[in-house]
Amino acid sequence: MHQSGLPPIRLSTEADIPDLYRVWRASVDATHDFISADDLDFYDGLFRSLYLAQVRPWLALAADGRPAGLMGLTGPKIDALFVDPAFHRQGIGRHLIAHALTLHRQLMVDVNEANSGAIAFYINQGFRTYGRSALDHCGKPYPLLHMARL
Repeated sequence: MHQSGLPPIRLSTEADIPDLYRVWRASVDATHDFISADDLDFYDGLFRSLYLAQVRPWLALAADGRPAGLMGLTGPKIDALFVDPAFHRQGIGRHLIAHALTLHRQLMVDVNEANSGAIAFYINQGFRTYGRSALDHCGKPYPLLHMARL
């Protein structure tokens, strides 16, 4: 752990891809029960073959050095924020948001409307809803809330 008592955050490397996938999948399995099995397979393929091949997410590391959470950013837009369920409610998500705020004064995120836990988390972090889409970014029927922290 680093001096604040929170885990260090670093950019991921190609060697981290298996752990990034593990964190993402465990988090999705624990929090996205509203997604059908077929659609989950679809998103799984996208995350592994496209997202992880193109993006270097930030990692919050556990005391033993394992990734406990990940955050993908495109400018001030949070593309992905996932915390391993073993580390839920331990400040990992807040720590990742705080890190993003050192990089960008304002942040935006799209959150599945059915993911009430994530919505509550972002509201607690100062985000407010400014819009809604009936379909997700892939055109699937999973409404999104567009949120910003200004």
